Amino acid sequence: MGLLNAGREMRTIKNLLSGAERESRRGGDDLPGAEHLLVAAVDLPDGTAARALGRFGIDADSLRAALEQVHADALAGAGVQAPGPVDAAADVASLAPASGVFRSTPQAQQVFRDAVALSKSSTPSRLLGAHVVAAVCALEHGTAARALSALGLDRSDLRAAALDEADAAR
Repeated sequence: MGLLNAGREMRTIKNLLSGAERESRRGGDDLPGAEHLLVAAVDLPDGTAARALGRFGIDADSLRAALEQVHADALAGAGVQAPGPVDAAADVASLAPASGVFRSTPQAQQVFRDAVALSKSSTPSRLLGAHVVAAVCALEHGTAARALSALGLDRSDLRAAALDEADAAR
């Protein structure tokens, strides 16, 4: 990997992880999970995650709404009333910036590792948002998997679309 590619890879990772952290904080979660990586991937400049989901009529707003509904359903199932809807335009920047090492849930760590492995499986090696989508599609449990199901998405079809987008972006 050349110096230019390494720099681009580091920017992608920084954007992905900081985006996941913003999403988790926006939703009041202490640690970013796989669902936060998924939303952050949709916002990456390469556009591959957004295009993969777009093939099924899903955009970032509908994905966020599905995630909020999954959270509300889980709370209701536990007998807890969900808070009001999250304001997508909330000023997350006003929160104290995170410091230190990036921390996330074990499931998010696995998704990140899987996405990086997928990115390395072709030449040139380059992490894309579509790799994150494909990695999330491998999950059978958790908030991200439930949100994709709630949206009526077949994870294997979405994974294939994401990998197609990644191949097309090379």
